[in-house]
Amino acid sequence: MRRRIPSTQALMCFEAAARHESYTRAAQELALTQSAVSRQITALEDFLGVALFRRTRHGVQLTASGAAYARQTARRLEAMERDTLDAMAEQGEGGSLALAAVPTFATRWLLPRLPDFQRACPDALVHIETRTRPFLFADTDFDAALYAGTPGQVLNWAGTRARLLMKEDVLPVCSPALLAAHGLAPAGNAPADVARLPLLQQSTRPDVWHQWFEAQRLQVPMSRRGARYELFSMLAAAAVHGLGVALIPPMLVEGELAQGRLVVACERPLQGQRGYYLVVPERAEERPLLATFSHWLLAQAGG
Repeated sequence: MRRRIPSTQALMCFEAAARHESYTRAAQELALTQSAVSRQITALEDFLGVALFRRTRHGVQLTASGAAYARQTARRLEAMERDTLDAMAEQGEGGSLALAAVPTFATRWLLPRLPDFQRACPDALVHIETRTRPFLFADTDFDAALYAGTPGQVLNWAGTRARLLMKEDVLPVCSPALLAAHGLAPAGNAPADVARLPLLQQSTRPDVWHQWFEAQRLQVPMSRRGARYELFSMLAAAAVHGLGVALIPPMLVEGELAQGRLVVACERPLQGQRGYYLVVPERAEERPLLATFSHWLLAQAGG
């Protein structure tokens, strides 16, 4: 059966013109003439029987149908490009995995461990893109996701199944120089000592210091005061540079702790409700490479 699919060239011209809302800029990007782009889009409109652009005094503007088609076309072309790059890069029978991951966990915990997986599966390719919120696997090309959230959030992620990798317990960490500046030792400090230090806040969790002090049975009225940073990676960098003390999962600052650029200011963790999960589509048939990666990942996380 012949498929009703327009030419790739027409779709590429349309996607570029839609992104720029300009035939001229699309032509420059694709190394074509403006008239060539115009002819391709006219042919596409004839094929679809739908007007994709309106001509205006200032150029072209997407119609409502054109805007909807552009969103779908961009996704399909990106998927085709990824598949093509995978095929070009394939040197063996290892296959590839596409993972969505929360950024700090990916860069600070997963990537330093990936060489071990690469040694075990030298022909496998692992692609990683950042995602911080649940999504529909059916609308993406991801095979799995590494997600940070509460058990309730994971249960509410429709159409998936999840395995807990580890809990997100946090400890107060800071630079040795900050402790020295406040007359504190590198170890053995009490929660009251931590309260004397400038507190670095995480903007997505404004109550975490209040919760930590409350768990230590200590009232600190100014527990919500301090410079705010969005990501754990930002908090870690700020702490390394002596800007204050931060509550961070130790697994995300393993390198800084090992090198002595950060130290634990008080050995009293706050057990978090959040955890890190491996999430996969519920009804998907698990590919051998994904099964291998899952077993490796659980072993790295401690079971």
